[in-house]
Amino acid sequence: MHAPGSHLSARGRSELRRRIAVEAARLISESGIRDFAAAKRKAAEHLGAFDESALPKNSEIDEALREHQRLFQGDEHPAHLRRLREAAREAMQFFARFEPRLVGAVLEGTADRHSAVCLHLFSDTAEDVILLLDEQGIAYTETQRRLRMSREVQAEFPALQVIRNSTAFDLTLLPRDAIRQAPLDRIGEKPMRRASLAMLDELLANEP
Repeated sequence: MHAPGSHLSARGRSELRRRIAVEAARLISESGIRDFAAAKRKAAEHLGAFDESALPKNSEIDEALREHQRLFQGDEHPAHLRRLREAAREAMQFFARFEPRLVGAVLEGTADRHSAVCLHLFSDTAEDVILLLDEQGIAYTETQRRLRMSREVQAEFPALQVIRNSTAFDLTLLPRDAIRQAPLDRIGEKPMRRASLAMLDELLANEP
């Protein structure tokens, strides 16, 4: 017996890729899986597809995720997205001295109930951000974040996770000069889209 996808026509393989992308989008939206690679592998397992060539690209999963949110979340999704963007705006004002940039699902418009507000903060001394949180009595969890700075270079940076008013914030602490070049995103391996406070204000003003 052959694994599904091993002897498919081009059309059949395309359909299988689509089914895997749709299932991966469902897992991301409903189960809180944030890693596209993990979601597509799990989706393929659910569908019994073990041919690596049948796995969709991250861009296909992103497209399927947006479609899933339009179909199954209706008006709930844009209202939740706006709440997260307004929370991001407040946090960016709080961290203004660190030239914050909004990144990830809240900026891209694919945030759901599992999504954190992801910010890049820039300081040559990560302790300055921690000191600000300590001074304000804000609890946080310290971790590390690995980012792809180019196709050949990966680096680890300090990261902080904060919960405020039932909203999760994920703060990546980068050196000042990293503001000039964004890390690569997970979808197209292009420089990550990042928004300043002014850009976020414009985005909020133009929302329907």
